[in-house]
Amino acid sequence: MRVFVTGATGFVGRAVVTELLAAGHRVLGLARSDANAGALRAQGAEVHRGDLTDPAGLAEGARACDGVVHTAFNHDFSRFAENCEMDARAIQALGEALAGSARPLLVTSGVARLAPGRLATEQDAPPVASPAYPRRSEAQAEALAARGIRACVVRLAPSVHGAGDHGFVPHLVQLARQKGVAAYVGDGRNRWPAVHVLDTARLYRLALEQGSAGARYNAVAEEGVPLRDIAEAIGRRLNVPVVAKSPDEATSHFGFLGFFVSGDAPASSAQTQERLGWRPVQPGLIADLDPGPR
Repeated sequence: MRVFVTGATGFVGRAVVTELLAAGHRVLGLARSDANAGALRAQGAEVHRGDLTDPAGLAEGARACDGVVHTAFNHDFSRFAENCEMDARAIQALGEALAGSARPLLVTSGVARLAPGRLATEQDAPPVASPAYPRRSEAQAEALAARGIRACVVRLAPSVHGAGDHGFVPHLVQLARQKGVAAYVGDGRNRWPAVHVLDTARLYRLALEQGSAGARYNAVAEEGVPLRDIAEAIGRRLNVPVVAKSPDEATSHFGFLGFFVSGDAPASSAQTQERLGWRPVQPGLIADLDPGPR
């Protein structure tokens, strides 16, 4: 299968490219710079130049392939609403390019906002888009699936970890270095799901090969790692004190991460594992954090 991968040089996308190539697929990776193009060629992938601001170019890449994995998203939270709209247009363009065929489209979403305070499953619908949370990735995929396009969703855990991670947990590590303490909020028993990037890449491949239109697949290995455990692992790693912050102190200490660090968002992947035969085998989040500083 020749697969068009957006976000192909990002943390998750790069692992997906490696997984697909190792399984015998060919990859056409989206690259917006010469450096990214060179990195893709070095992996053994083909290159399609462009970015998310060019829906016509995205459609061209999709039409040239047997399936699409869409991992790209601009994580500049100062322009979140604009970036969500750009993502929706990209998904629409990719889906339109696959209309009338059985070629799969995998869209990326997340589990963090599905069911705050209880165990989220694949059966939970995504939150309705609103000014507070304008992302419409899943809604776009569902609309395409309703039209007979083989679109499905891979939902990422808040922590996708492994070598090269630059997501939420590395931000917490950096913050602990800057402030000299590793912190959590309240009693720290609120939970984050987690998954290793290599397990995640294998899930994308399985969903590409076996996924059903309209399906939701949760990329979750650990259903909920307590935030206090994460803070304590960071404290051990950096040899800094571990402290509790009150909910009122969360924003001032954690900045834009304050909302996420305060949330309780456990999630399950039981249905995903049953449907796709996916079994996470890589180290857990705390094991990944406990070695010496990066």
